[in-house]
Amino acid sequence: MAIETLLQNNNRSLKDFKPMLYPKDFVVSFVGNRLLYKERQYDVLAQQQIYLNLYSSLTDEQRTIFEEIMDVVEKQQAGVLFLYAYGGTGKTFMWNTLSATLRSKKKIVLPVASSEIASLLLLGGRTTHSRFKILVPTLETSICNINKKDDLAELLKMTNLIIWDEAPMANRFCFESLDKSLKDIMSGSPHASDKIFGGKVVVIGGDFRQILPVIPRGTRSDIIHATINSSYIWDHCRVLKLTKNMCLQTGATDSTTNDIRTFSEWILKIGDGTMCEPNDGYVDICIPDEFLISNFSDPIKAIVEDTHPDIIHNYLDYNYLQSRAILASTIEVVDDINQYITNLLPGEEREYFSSDSIDKSDATKFDAYEHVTPEFLNALKTSGLPNHSIRLKVGATIMLMRNLDQSEGLCNGTRLTVTRLAGHVIEAKIIYGKKFGNIIYIRRMYLSPSQSPWPFKLVKRQFPIMVSFAMTINKSQGQSLDIVGLYLPKEVSSHGQLYVAISRVKSKKGLKILIHDKDKEPMTTTTNVVFKEVFQNI
Repeated sequence: MAIETLLQNNNRSLKDFKPMLYPKDFVVSFVGNRLLYKERQYDVLAQQQIYLNLYSSLTDEQRTIFEEIMDVVEKQQAGVLFLYAYGGTGKTFMWNTLSATLRSKKKIVLPVASSEIASLLLLGGRTTHSRFKILVPTLETSICNINKKDDLAELLKMTNLIIWDEAPMANRFCFESLDKSLKDIMSGSPHASDKIFGGKVVVIGGDFRQILPVIPRGTRSDIIHATINSSYIWDHCRVLKLTKNMCLQTGATDSTTNDIRTFSEWILKIGDGTMCEPNDGYVDICIPDEFLISNFSDPIKAIVEDTHPDIIHNYLDYNYLQSRAILASTIEVVDDINQYITNLLPGEEREYFSSDSIDKSDATKFDAYEHVTPEFLNALKTSGLPNHSIRLKVGATIMLMRNLDQSEGLCNGTRLTVTRLAGHVIEAKIIYGKKFGNIIYIRRMYLSPSQSPWPFKLVKRQFPIMVSFAMTINKSQGQSLDIVGLYLPKEVSSHGQLYVAISRVKSKKGLKILIHDKDKEPMTTTTNVVFKEVFQNI
C-alpha cells in the first residue's frame, strides 16, 4: 500500500501497471474514485474555520472581487475570469479563501499553478501539468492525456471551480489543451460542452509584468504570441484587478508606509516599462544609490558578504538560510557564486558525478553517435538538468530540480539544506514552505530535458539538485525572500526578469544590487526589458 500511496501522489496507480497486484484492502476499493475521495475528505468544520479567518482579513477591494467570483461559482455560469494582481496585493490569499469557502460547502475546487513553488502556497495545490496531465512540450494540437473513463475525468465533471495561478508564465497551448479536453469530457452534458472549458468556471490569475512563457530561441513576437492573452480563450475572459498593496493596510507608521509605497511604485514602473519613456521596451535605467554595492575589488566576494554576512557562523541556521538568496541572470554566474560559498563552508567536501548517455531508442540514426565520448556528454549543460559534477558539504543550501512528492512539499524549486552525505543518498532538511524542518532522502535518478537542444536525447543519472545559495532570476519566480543580492555582470535579456528579481523582497531594506562592466568596474545603470504589447488588451 505504501507503493500505491506514492504513485497516487504522482497521479498514478498500480492499476496502471498490468499485471501488478493491487492491494484489495486499499481504501479506494470501497469508495471508488480515489481522486474524488481525496477531494471529499476535507474536514468541513476545519475548512469553515479557515474560511472565517481568511474572509475576516479581506480588504474591501478583495471582498468585492471575492463576492463577484463566488456569485459566478454559485450560479455555475460558464466562463473565465482573470485576476490581474501584482505581488503583495493578496492574490494567493484570495485563492485560499475561495478554496476554503467551497470546501466548507462540500464543493470541489482544484487550485493549480504554473510553477511548482506557487502551487505549494495554495491549499491543496498542484502544478497544472501534474493535475491535468498536460503534455510536455505542449503544441497547438495537444490535448491533455486524460481518458474519458479515467478517475480524473470523473473528478473534472464534478468540479465546481478551477483556480489557475501564475497563468502568464504558461504557454497558451496549455490552456487550449485543457479547453479541448474539458469540452470532450463534458460532451453530452446538459451544461453545454461546446462552451469554453466545457462549461466549467475557471479563474486564472497572475501578473503580466513577470517572466512570460519561455520559448527556446524564440523571438519577441514568438513570446508575445505564446501568452494567454494571445489565445482565443482571452476573448471569453472577464478581467478583475487587485491594486492595493496589503503591506500598506497594516497600520504601520507614516514613514514606513511611505517607504513601502515609494518602493512598490518604483517596482511597478520597472515592471510596466514606464521609466525613462519613451522607449521600445529596452531601456537603460539608473539604480538608486541606496540599493547599489559600488565599493568592491572582488564582486563575487562583495555580493556574498552583503547577502550572506558571517555565513561561517550562520550556515547551520535554517531561518537565516531560508530568508536570503543571490540572484543572477545566467546559470554560469550562479555556478561561480555557489562554488565560492561552498568553498567557504567548513568540513569535508564530497563530489558526485553523473553518468551520461544517449537514449538509443530516441536516436533514429544511432550509428552517427557511436563515437560520442563520455567527456563530451559530461560537458553538456542545459536548463533543468543538474551539472555533471555536484560538489557539496554538510550545511550547503540546495534546490530540487524535479518533482519528487508534491504532497510532502518536494517539488521543483524546493530549497533544502544538506544534513548528511553518503555514497548513494543525500539527507537534507526542507527550509522553505509548509513542510519546513522535514528530513528527506534524495537518491540519483534518470533525467532528460523536456525539450532537447541537441539532435539526440541526453539521459543523465544524477541527483536532481543544484547548490542554491544563488539561483537564476527565472528560478526565483514564486519565491518570497527577506534579503536579495542581485548580481548583474551580464544584463537581463528577457521581459520581466529585472522586475521579478527586485520584487522578491518585501521592503527596500532587503535589496542590494551589484552591477559591473566586463572590466569589473562598478556601474549604476542596467537594461530593463519590457514587451509592452503584452499589456495592450488587459
